[in-house]
Amino acid sequence: MNKATVLTVPLVALLLAGLGYGYWKAAQPQPDVFQGQLEARETDVAAKVPGRIAEMAVKEGDTVKPGSLLMRMDSPEVNAKLSQAQAASDAAQAVASKAEQGARPQEIEMARLNWQRAQTAADLAAISFQRVDHLASDGLVAAQKRDEAEANFKASRDAALAARAQYDLARAGARSEDRSAAQAQARQVAGVVAEVQAAKAETELRSPVAGEVGKVLGKVGELSPQGVAVVTVVDLNDLWVVLNVREDKLQRFAIGSEFDARLPALRGDDGQTRRARFKVHYSAALPDFATWRATRSGAGFDARTFEVRARPLQPLPGARPGMSVLLD
Repeated sequence: MNKATVLTVPLVALLLAGLGYGYWKAAQPQPDVFQGQLEARETDVAAKVPGRIAEMAVKEGDTVKPGSLLMRMDSPEVNAKLSQAQAASDAAQAVASKAEQGARPQEIEMARLNWQRAQTAADLAAISFQRVDHLASDGLVAAQKRDEAEANFKASRDAALAARAQYDLARAGARSEDRSAAQAQARQVAGVVAEVQAAKAETELRSPVAGEVGKVLGKVGELSPQGVAVVTVVDLNDLWVVLNVREDKLQRFAIGSEFDARLPALRGDDGQTRRARFKVHYSAALPDFATWRATRSGAGFDARTFEVRARPLQPLPGARPGMSVLLD
C-alpha cells in the first residue's frame, strides 16, 4: 500500500462521518420557537357631553398623569343651562329663606294693630249691648234695637278673634310643612345646578389614568360627539405578552407557570439581548375559523390554537407595545 492510499482512507472515513452526523442532525426535530408580541393597557378617553374642540392640550407621545388636561371644548348649550339652573337655584333659595324667616316685623306689627282695633271695637259693642239690654228689660227700647245691638256685639267679637288669629299666625311664621317643602325645593334645584356644573367640568377633558398618549383623534374646530374617543392613553407599566400556542404545546403554558423569553429590541448593559421572566395569567381558545390545523392526515383530529397571555415579573424599562418576544 502506497503512501497516498494511507492518507486517503482516513480522509474518506472522516468525510463519511461528517456527512453522517450532518444527516443525523438534520433528521432531529427542530426546537420549538414561540414568537409573541407585547401589548399594553389602553384607555380610550371620551367626553360625556358634545361640544366643539377649542384646544388640544396634548400630542402623541406626551406623558400624562391622572387629571392632566387633554382637551378643552366650547359648549354654549352647557353655559346656557348653567345660567338657567343658577337662576332657578337663587329663586328657590329665596323662597326657602322667606319660609324660614317668616313674616317681616312690619307685617307682625300691622297684624297686632289690626287685632287691637278689632278688640276695641268688640269691647265697645259689648258695652253698648249691655246698655241696650238693660233699657230693653225696662221697656224703654224696642226688642228690635236689642237684637241689633246683640248682633253687632257678636260680629265685633268674632272680628276681634279673627284679627287675633292673624296676629298669632304672623308671629308663628310659615308652617313647618311649608318650610320643609321650600327647603326640599331648594335642594332639588341645587342638585340640578350640580349636574350642570358636572357637565361644564366635562368640557375640559382630563386623563383618568397615567401613561403615554398613543393616539390623538380630535382636531381643533371639530365637533366632538358624546362618548366618542378623542385621546388614547397607553399605560406602559401594564404590559403583557400574547402568544398563539397550539393545544399540543399548551401544557408548558399552564396558568401560573413561568418561562424565560428574550426581547430582540432591547439590550442589556452587556450589549446582549435582554431576557425577562414571564408568568402566565390567561389562556383561551381562539376562534375556530382561523386556528384549526390537521395533525395527522385522515385521522380526524385537529389541533386548536390558544391565546396565552403572560405578564413580566419585573418592570421592562424601554419596552413598548408591539415589540417581539421570543421563547425557545
